[in-house]
Amino acid sequence: MIREFVDRETERALLEEEWRKGGGRLIILYGRRRIGKTRLVTEFIRGKEGILHFAEDTAPQIQIRRLQEEMARFFADTLLGSLELATWDQLFTYLAQKPLPERRYLVIDEFTYLIKNDPAILSALQKAWDTALAESNWCILLSGSMLGLMTDTALSYTSPLYGRRTRDMLLGPLRFADARKLLPSFSFQDALKAHLTIGGIPEYLLKAADYPGYAAFVEREFFNRYGYFYREPSFLLSQEFRELKTYQAILNAVAVGNTAPGTIAQFCGMDARHLYPYLEAMTRLGIIEKELPLLGSRRQGVYRIRDAVFDFWYNFVFARRQAIEMENHPADAVDLNPYFGKRFEAFVRSEFARTFLPGYTVGRWWYRGEEIDLVAVRERDGSIIFGECKWGNLTERKARGLLTRLVQKAEHVRHEQCRSERFCLVAGGVEGKDRLRAEGFLVYDLADIEAACTGGHLLSG
Repeated sequence: MIREFVDRETERALLEEEWRKGGGRLIILYGRRRIGKTRLVTEFIRGKEGILHFAEDTAPQIQIRRLQEEMARFFADTLLGSLELATWDQLFTYLAQKPLPERRYLVIDEFTYLIKNDPAILSALQKAWDTALAESNWCILLSGSMLGLMTDTALSYTSPLYGRRTRDMLLGPLRFADARKLLPSFSFQDALKAHLTIGGIPEYLLKAADYPGYAAFVEREFFNRYGYFYREPSFLLSQEFRELKTYQAILNAVAVGNTAPGTIAQFCGMDARHLYPYLEAMTRLGIIEKELPLLGSRRQGVYRIRDAVFDFWYNFVFARRQAIEMENHPADAVDLNPYFGKRFEAFVRSEFARTFLPGYTVGRWWYRGEEIDLVAVRERDGSIIFGECKWGNLTERKARGLLTRLVQKAEHVRHEQCRSERFCLVAGGVEGKDRLRAEGFLVYDLADIEAACTGGHLLSG
């Protein structure tokens, strides 16, 4: 069944813009596995003519032969199909010498498999591009999932393709407002839980959509040795890195709360000086990220797991694998609320804050044991907003206590250039929300988040 294709308007518009321009076009599309690159490409080429090639991780000669056969079919060239071509250079030279009266496409999906098995393909393509393809009617799109290989070989300044691509696009996850469209049977809260667990990865969301709700999905697909996600993070790491045990130890360390380089190294039993290459590699791939406090010291950076699937897996599955293998670990024995609280904070900063705090720079602040979940600064009018985020429901008394404490913590933040302060509370539910708003506080709950996701009106900062 063909599922609904949601969002990606910006990416589709960029691809169409490239298609309409004159001369040869060389587009590099990359992003993590399951992100929806193939579906985007399929939508882009719908109604157009050209060659779509799905590369495989196999010997170069087999790869050359398969693409050769596809070219022969497209051009109805039986002679090409009968030739014994041994190099990529021969294949792309043929393509460069073939005149095209109108725009056509050549799409190579999982291009990284070709680079991995024979890097000479890059030089062959560069030569053909420089001699003829740059002035042709070919629109060439190279798509790849192995991010390290793609950035090092196809995108770096040392690549033969450097300076020749006409567009490169890093495809990111869907935002929650679009991601929840792929979960029609989930309640709003269940859809948000799923987003906090698997992020906006289309293929993951489609897997979750097979279930009536969040609990059944997580129990069957994470806490089950035959579950779709039971080995997924290990597989993704194995596609990019060789020292799996080291990367897994680092991710486990960060997941359980060791966020400073020193404590991560101590947890893993390694020298802190040797830790940074691993952190940088995972940061580059979007698995983890380095966070700096807004309006704080730049030397206080900490690391958090950015990718939701990795975060959930290393929080709950990694340490329970033996019990899961023995089919002796029910999912309902796990308290997920602390995890939801942590991811909800990040969600509010990265997604929801864009709705109710337009024009603000958003982050968080911490110093010597004190922490503020959300700090937002708008330079044009010198305004600053301090916020607290809580996953659960709050009584009015609890909400007032949190806001009082927030005002006290804000006194420690240095923001001399900010003249106007406001205070914000975002939670699952807030009793007395309207009364707190009448007193000047910005207060939001899941009902407001749902309204924002459906285009409803919000009281703005």
